[in-house]
Amino acid sequence: MLPAARAEIVVDLAAIRHNVRVLREVAGVPVMTVVKADGYGHGMVPVARAAREAGAEWLGVATLDEALELRASGDTGRILCWLYVPGEEYDAGVAAGLDLTAYTPAELDEIEESVGDTGRTALVQLKIDTGLSRGGASPASWPALVERAREGERAGHWKVTGIWSHFSSSDEPDDPANDAQEASFRWALTVAEAAGLRPEVRHLANSAATLLRPSSRFDLVRCGIASYGLDPAPGETSGVDLWPAMTARASLALVKDVEPGDAVSYGRTWIAETPTTIGLVPVGYGDGVPRRSGNHAEVLVGDRRRPVRGRVCMDQLLVDLEGEEHRPGEDVELFGDGHDGGPTAQDWAEASDTISYEIVTRIGSGRMPRRYVDSETDPGAPA
Repeated sequence: MLPAARAEIVVDLAAIRHNVRVLREVAGVPVMTVVKADGYGHGMVPVARAAREAGAEWLGVATLDEALELRASGDTGRILCWLYVPGEEYDAGVAAGLDLTAYTPAELDEIEESVGDTGRTALVQLKIDTGLSRGGASPASWPALVERAREGERAGHWKVTGIWSHFSSSDEPDDPANDAQEASFRWALTVAEAAGLRPEVRHLANSAATLLRPSSRFDLVRCGIASYGLDPAPGETSGVDLWPAMTARASLALVKDVEPGDAVSYGRTWIAETPTTIGLVPVGYGDGVPRRSGNHAEVLVGDRRRPVRGRVCMDQLLVDLEGEEHRPGEDVELFGDGHDGGPTAQDWAEASDTISYEIVTRIGSGRMPRRYVDSETDPGAPA
């Protein structure tokens, strides 16, 4: 039974270290552990420290704020960030020695202003859009970005440390887009080399490509979801020993009997056909539990999976205890590593018609406090 918490998230830092070590071994090149979005809901700073302990040479984040928080926590290693808006303040990023991604010459112009303000040479990486149609320079605008980058490098404003892109469909290894994107990336590298750029790292592979597409590993791989022990391509990566790091737990708040014909939760979407017992679990979509998981997901109570009945509410959900005797205060495991027979984040993703990324990231942004354990240094630590 949880000692006092209504609900909590338990993160095993040993699992993070294990996963980073596995990914480094598989890749055979340096690894960037992506810790954006508060470490995919696991806690950015503790995850970053565990990843560094396991040998992660780089960390990756989306925003400057995230990168600067890592610096403030004491991290002195290489950190790449990549998402800005016009007028962003780059001074602190340049001064902190962050690797800043540029998509356009206009971004390079703003970085150049910060170089003048700080008196520091910037570290810059260039991103090419190879088919995701998201961040990055289009192939048509790539030569101009490369020329501007080389001009600034000659002037001593920055050093171009990397060139990179991102797959759209690497979790589907047979998708022809993967070949097309890799070919586009190789073209972009050729253009950059012809302009005189010599970046220290070229990187394209995300978690799924790291595991499934050796030709895309180049000098560095960026691993997000796999670092947290979740399969980036369910059904495609068998044999890779990843350990899910997050367990989401709560305590039963109430147990009550319902009779045939009694409806459960809003909208009467589930009505008991036989006498049964319902357990109230005090977490809901306000805690990041997907609302659409109602009537589809399962939790672990005791040693059995129990179905969620009715719609998930803002602060609570209801599970069918199927007539068995349980008491308020008993543990409920929403999802974990699956070794105890309970559901996993992937199970919840399938029940909610989403991906495991969203399950762990959303549930980490609600009201459930995190507790960190380390099964490597303290094998007896309660999960």
